[in-house]
Amino acid sequence: MSALQIISVDLTDIDLLLVFMERFYAIDGYPFNKEQIRTSLTEFISEPNQGMIWVVKENNHPIGYIILAIIYSFEFGGQNAFVDEFYLEKEYRGKGIGKKVVEYITEEAKQLNIKALHLEVERHNKKALNLYRHFNLKIIIVS
Repeated sequence: MSALQIISVDLTDIDLLLVFMERFYAIDGYPFNKEQIRTSLTEFISEPNQGMIWVVKENNHPIGYIILAIIYSFEFGGQNAFVDEFYLEKEYRGKGIGKKVVEYITEEAKQLNIKALHLEVERHNKKALNLYRHFNLKIIIVS
């Protein structure tokens, strides 16, 4: 039986995050500037009030990450969170891990008194769309 872990990152995790992020950006051909993203990660991780990043592990082996950026919305009545990025290695997709990660994140958001969770998803990513709809997340469909 596999053991799933969702662990908050710190500055020592940046190199691992950069590997995952480069793979994630390549899926849809997004530009990837390693040093710019390294700087952004350092700033984000150093300011916890901006949000959180977690590494997803299975049996202690890193398999992905998720980023939750905190924003304020008058429309939704307080602090909201934006699932800025969520990536799992290809061989771990479609196995229920994504659902467990989103369950974890929604519970974390409740603990942080987040009023709504928002995210973007590519139109072609039907599995992700279905997953996010299951949790009633506020979805922005891109491209």
